Amino acid sequence: MRPLVDQATFTPEALAATQSLATELAHGIRASRTKAGGVDALMLEFSLESNEGVALMCLAEALLRIPDAATRDRLIRDKIGRGDWRTHIGRSPSLFVNAAAWGLLVTGTLVDSRSDSALERAVTSMLRKGGEPMIRKGVDLAMRMLGRQFVTGRTIEEALTNARDRETRGYRFSFDVLGEAALTRADATRYYAAYEHAIHAIGHAAGGAGAQAGPGISIKLSALHPRYTRLQRERVMHELLPRVAALAALARQYQIGFNIDAEEADRLELSLDIFAALAADPALADWDGLGFVVQAYQRRARDVIDWLIALARLHHRRLMVRLVKGAYWDSEIKRAQVDGLTDYPVFTRKVHTDVSYLACARAMLAAPDALYAQFASHNAFTIAAIHTLAGAANYEFQCLHGMGESVYDQIVGAGPLHRPCRIYAPVGSHETLLAYLVRRLLENGANSSFVNRIVDPSVDIAELVHDHVARARSGGGTAHPRILLPSALFTDRRNSRGMDFADEATLQMLSAAVHAPQPVHRAAPILALNPSPVARDVQTLCNPADHDDIIGTVTMASRDDATAAVTAALGSAWPTMSADARATHLERSADLLEAECVAFIVLLVREAGKSMPNAMGEVREAVDFCRYYAAQARRELTAATARGPLVCIAPWNFPLAIFMGQIAAALAAGNPVLAKPAEQTPCVAAAVVALLHRAGIPVDALQLLPGRGEVVGAALVSDSRIAGVLFTGSTAVAQTINRTLALRDDAPLLIAETGGINAMIVDSSALPEQVVQDAIASAFDSAGQRCSALRLLCVQEDVADTIVPMLRGAMAELAVGDPRALAIDVGPVIDEDARAALADHVARMRAAGAPVEQLVLPATARQGTFFPPTLIEIADPTQLTREVFGPVLHVLRFREGAMAALVDSINALGYGLTHGLQTRIDETVEFVSARIHAGNVYVNRNIVGAVVGVQPFGGDGLSGTGPKAGGPHYLRRLVRGAGVLAPEAMRESIVLPGPTGESNTLALRPRGRVACIA
Repeated sequence: MRPLVDQATFTPEALAATQSLATELAHGIRASRTKAGGVDALMLEFSLESNEGVALMCLAEALLRIPDAATRDRLIRDKIGRGDWRTHIGRSPSLFVNAAAWGLLVTGTLVDSRSDSALERAVTSMLRKGGEPMIRKGVDLAMRMLGRQFVTGRTIEEALTNARDRETRGYRFSFDVLGEAALTRADATRYYAAYEHAIHAIGHAAGGAGAQAGPGISIKLSALHPRYTRLQRERVMHELLPRVAALAALARQYQIGFNIDAEEADRLELSLDIFAALAADPALADWDGLGFVVQAYQRRARDVIDWLIALARLHHRRLMVRLVKGAYWDSEIKRAQVDGLTDYPVFTRKVHTDVSYLACARAMLAAPDALYAQFASHNAFTIAAIHTLAGAANYEFQCLHGMGESVYDQIVGAGPLHRPCRIYAPVGSHETLLAYLVRRLLENGANSSFVNRIVDPSVDIAELVHDHVARARSGGGTAHPRILLPSALFTDRRNSRGMDFADEATLQMLSAAVHAPQPVHRAAPILALNPSPVARDVQTLCNPADHDDIIGTVTMASRDDATAAVTAALGSAWPTMSADARATHLERSADLLEAECVAFIVLLVREAGKSMPNAMGEVREAVDFCRYYAAQARRELTAATARGPLVCIAPWNFPLAIFMGQIAAALAAGNPVLAKPAEQTPCVAAAVVALLHRAGIPVDALQLLPGRGEVVGAALVSDSRIAGVLFTGSTAVAQTINRTLALRDDAPLLIAETGGINAMIVDSSALPEQVVQDAIASAFDSAGQRCSALRLLCVQEDVADTIVPMLRGAMAELAVGDPRALAIDVGPVIDEDARAALADHVARMRAAGAPVEQLVLPATARQGTFFPPTLIEIADPTQLTREVFGPVLHVLRFREGAMAALVDSINALGYGLTHGLQTRIDETVEFVSARIHAGNVYVNRNIVGAVVGVQPFGGDGLSGTGPKAGGPHYLRRLVRGAGVLAPEAMRESIVLPGPTGESNTLALRPRGRVACIA
């Protein structure tokens, strides 16, 4: 495929005509908006570059859905009381803006609890008590006014009525019944009913005008199925496709347009699969209303256009195709970084998106037999370019309700351009508007947005109508220099590489690998000295998901092996090696592990019962540990730092990542390692140690001693020659190790990471959908077998009746079973002891009268040690006496105003490894973070859905890739620290590196090539 700049290039004559028209349109926009002022001017003054603009967006996103007055008042105080509103007075020529600034200043003064003087505090306190309802009502009204800017009507009937005036002026409409992705079957059913009702209403109003001339509807596929992801493709095609086909058939009956809306990049191919089935459906033949939305910012956009043209011609039909710039750019960038992909699925420069748009538009206009082209843009140059390129072609423009009328009023109707424009018209209550509203505010508030810049008088019109292609050529088609490839996010090391679990080739490769004949693994002691000639204890190992699947055997180390291993370690030359040389070995280990990641994924799935995404995350974390500690060694360890032989005792729940983290830290600091893996997962450990040896680490510097804790573990810990122990596991075992080491006079090192009851607090300002997604991921991912997993969810009473049923519904959608199947969410617990302990706990809770809800296990679960995801409502935190290590989530309701008592009751349960907080109120964040006794606090207050820390509670480090909680702590303690067990010391352990990352060009997908700019 030719570079996009070549496909989008104008002739000199066409460029001159385009810029002339664009200049005329831009002047018209600026003139109309100067007169109008209003919300456009308000958003210019309070842009997202200012703290006040962000505060207003936070209010708009959250205020209207908070049910209780007290939390609403706190949010208003939090967002308005801290703003510098005075600086915005008089800066705008708009009377509306200045009135708003004065109102916000007065409101901020009244609600600010930090007034300077005693008199001012007394006055504002008096006003606050009497004026809070009035303030609340006023801010509520302001937020509704802001929302009304972007919503056509609260109901489809109201929207149709409101649309009539613009229809008489030449506008058409495509109605969007607002709603985000369904989390439960009830959500999907409700959205289906809303779409069905809307199609009937639109169809009756259309009066047979046809799909092009009349109104239509846009639907979001993720709203119609709670598991709309590639890993659930079989279920989606079986359950969702018939429902979408039924809606499409209803739209065909009325001869109205029916558009499949664009969503995130990882859903594109699944959406194309659904759309291909609809295009092939004989029941939908002879209808030109079937449509698809293409996002020009996706690097595959140009290829998708070719695919749609071929699809239309294959089925001898004409498809509607709406070309848009794209609405999820920031989240696509962050997701690619978190997942460690090869490249970004979207362009990193806005001008490249503009060029992609023009290239796609040319292809669409060149295929009038296959496509009815619909061009959605608010950019004057883009609109003028389309008009110039299209000539007399049959096409239409589209704009967003509340954003595009000032330009399209110059185009529709009987004017010289006389082109139809369709308004994308959201329909819904202010409460359902929120996620959509935030996307619109982000677009309007972005400093690169044409909508933002056109109302800024300091921006010259000539700058706004500059040729996109020329600007792209001047940059050489290179990516944005400040948006580094995901692999290059860290300044001191290469980021670990992930996998794209929406990519067909990747999924086929993984499926083939996990179902291929597997080798018989034999884990045994790996020692520098000859093992003692004694009879060996050999155990057979089976897959916890399928006990008929024999993984291999483990030969247990003996006490004599432990003694010999310490002797060999004392003679190792490893401590004399330079830090740089040690770092090189660790980096080589990371490279080998990345190269062999598929084999490790398969072994983790079979021996530890991990799902494939979890296994991939663990491989990435292990890789990052090696590179992280290598970088730390080069930077920090300029002098000899070795303490002596260290014992590393790792758990079964992270048999690769934690095992590697302990070993890499100890080796980086120059200490020989005696590695004792968990009894349940010795094959993973044996494979890791063999890999490290192949990377050049001497056997006497790293020896493997699989065996029982009471035998080999006890022998190693009690050996007076060891310099210390790195341990992750239960608190009881850590205390035993601590008591053993305490008998020595030389104060050996102990770094212990132990469990605890991790809680999450949710107030009524939190977005319920985010709460449920985070809680489900944290409590049930890895079958709840993470030391950082959520055990206790505390929900404010005012929103509990919304969140708890949603939580139950989302839990019901989880797939439990053998994780060798890609669609499985929840695998087995590690062994029968773990399953029995969970069953005993649930039985005790039932006997105590606690309501318990459990999934029904599939018949195939009888092959392994499965435990169903379980939800238990409790009345008091004291009902939890210890950590329950598995897929069991406890839910507690608390009253507004009881936050301090709640935090104290959580602290009384003991020290937690992690604590979660869902709120939009900074004051609450500060209070809880300062008061809670936990190693790390993850806060979800990001209004566009990303989570601070990226993967809350469910992941260690950054989405399973960064050094985990406690990771950097290992090296600092090895170099500087004394023996510690006190959990308070773990606060120091939480030092996360920057975000985990990806790259700048999405990997080749089966559906087509990745477009290049130049």
